[in-house]
Amino acid sequence: MKVLGLTGSIGMGKSTAANTFRRLRVPVFDADAAVHRLQGRGGAAVRPIEAAFTGTTQDGRVDREALRTRVLGDDAALSRLERIVHPLVRRAERRFLAAARRAGKRLAVLDIPLLFETGGDRRVDEVIVVSAPAAVQRARVLARRGMTPGRLAAILARQMPDALKRLKADHVVRTGLSRHAAQRHIRRIVSELRT
Repeated sequence: MKVLGLTGSIGMGKSTAANTFRRLRVPVFDADAAVHRLQGRGGAAVRPIEAAFTGTTQDGRVDREALRTRVLGDDAALSRLERIVHPLVRRAERRFLAAARRAGKRLAVLDIPLLFETGGDRRVDEVIVVSAPAAVQRARVLARRGMTPGRLAAILARQMPDALKRLKADHVVRTGLSRHAAQRHIRRIVSELRT
């Protein structure tokens, strides 16, 4: 089975690309969704996060806003959080890949926002980067509820620049032109890799 890494900076259209893979019957592991489950009510990350960041959980789940406030701009706190969450996400990823292999899938996608930043590109066969012009990215992200220019700047500071991601990619899917163009590109990638 060939494992594809899907990544791209915030607001580049990665979720839309992941949904296109799903429609093509390629299983997709969503790392962000896995984090939400781990931090949700009864999730495996709730207790260790509360122990490391007292007061950031409520009613058996992580208060994501409180946790974000606690770690944003604090590299040591962010590293501590990553040491809790990343191994749990990796375990879920391994279970996903094992299930895809058992199901006889020829392709599987790991949708990981910080694929390069966390060394995840070493665990995949090929990397697909979704990319859009900076103005499109900024407009998409700032349209999100609760997003501010300052928060966007802090997020981008943690992410590898888009230009460098594109250089490191095996495939670059441009999402700033039209959704249909991006979907056609993904269909071509899937068709080529399945043969």
